Amino acid sequence: MKERLTLLTIIFFVSLTTTQAQRYGTAVGLRFGNNNLYRTIGLSAQQRITKRLSIEGIIQSDFKLNSTFSALLEKHHPILSKRFNYYYGAGPSFGMEESFVKDAENQQIIHTYGNATFGLDLLAGLELTVLNTVISLDYKPNINLTGRQEFYRGQVGISARMVLVKSKEQKKRQRKRQRAKKNAEKTPLTEQIQSIFNSDN
Repeated sequence: MKERLTLLTIIFFVSLTTTQAQRYGTAVGLRFGNNNLYRTIGLSAQQRITKRLSIEGIIQSDFKLNSTFSALLEKHHPILSKRFNYYYGAGPSFGMEESFVKDAENQQIIHTYGNATFGLDLLAGLELTVLNTVISLDYKPNINLTGRQEFYRGQVGISARMVLVKSKEQKKRQRKRQRAKKNAEKTPLTEQIQSIFNSDN
């Protein structure tokens, strides 16, 4: 009985993702992050640039001592259907963060805040697009280059983004722009004939 119920749930889940979901071109929403130091809430915006590539901007803060911005290039790979995929990416990160410095002489940890940080964010996650919403679960480690004592901080994030522009609409707009560009580049027939006569003279 349990096996049948599990199978029916999987079939329902797959059919839901293939029939009601929409592939997104542009999606914007909220992201909730959590690591061993603090929790954040922020905005996430994704823009599909090719069939498998997207860019994502994340602004997040704990509204106390830590606020960061990340710009990520991400590659997507479908699982089961094109609306359910895993993805990974990387990009620069900037922020104002707290830091913990170990003082060996006094055997103390000095807590500082307001540190301007710069580093590299990595990202790996799962993403489902259903009912005009993109839901994702990811792990986002940060490698610090300047401004913070800790070299590495990891963060688990859950995002819910609303699809503003569907993939089909985005492709249609791109084709329209390409046609307009080609038409603008075409030389009118009368001008072509005139250029032939001018070259003969």
